[in-house]
Amino acid sequence: MIVPPPLHAVIAAAEAPEAFIRDSTVLTETPLVPEIPLHVASEVVPLWHLTEEELGRAGLPPPFWAFAWAGGQALARYLLDHPERVRGKVVLDFGAGSGLVAIAAARAGASHVLAADIDPFALAAIRLNARANGVRIEVTDRDLVGDPMAGFEVVLAGDVFYERPTARAIESWLRMLAGTGRDVLVGDPRRSFFPGAGMRQVTAYAVKTTREIEDSDVRNAAVWELMPAGADGEAAPGADASG
Repeated sequence: MIVPPPLHAVIAAAEAPEAFIRDSTVLTETPLVPEIPLHVASEVVPLWHLTEEELGRAGLPPPFWAFAWAGGQALARYLLDHPERVRGKVVLDFGAGSGLVAIAAARAGASHVLAADIDPFALAAIRLNARANGVRIEVTDRDLVGDPMAGFEVVLAGDVFYERPTARAIESWLRMLAGTGRDVLVGDPRRSFFPGAGMRQVTAYAVKTTREIEDSDVRNAAVWELMPAGADGEAAPGADASG
């Protein structure tokens, strides 16, 4: 069991995020993608037990980077099983969190992978996880929503549709990218604001997770191809396109 760090330690960690991550996580196999170990929080989830209010006072967001979320696991599994989707291509992993999907893309043969997350701790986690897996990944903390992403051929997004305002902005941006010929693949277990329409399901997996971060021990997470605005897609059964 890892003892939850006090708030002052979290604040101090902003100056040395990689050391903080190493001390607060365990390098562990990912359930659906055992080929890719990640620095993740322990079963007790001590990082999550630091309340969002406390983390907000420290100027830090909740540690989404410390877990392998269901949608990201599904997308990473799909890329490793179907490397032709990214092999030799320039790839963006948007909302990268732990970097699981970016690492899978690099393992699958992408020529270049950019992992984007606005959380500086996520960037540190991605660097650590990339090193642990022997791959090279570029990172950025820029908010890329709205960016035309010139030169990128594939855009990957796992578990990004969890808040209404950001979900709608992200969906519009991703559809714009799809409309300019990019392949946009989304990993999602139909979270609250998942867009039901204009999404073509590619495959689905039963993903082992934990009730400490999800509402069940197993989530059915799918990989979806996001269609350009106005294109016909296969809506997610039971999903509410309005959020």
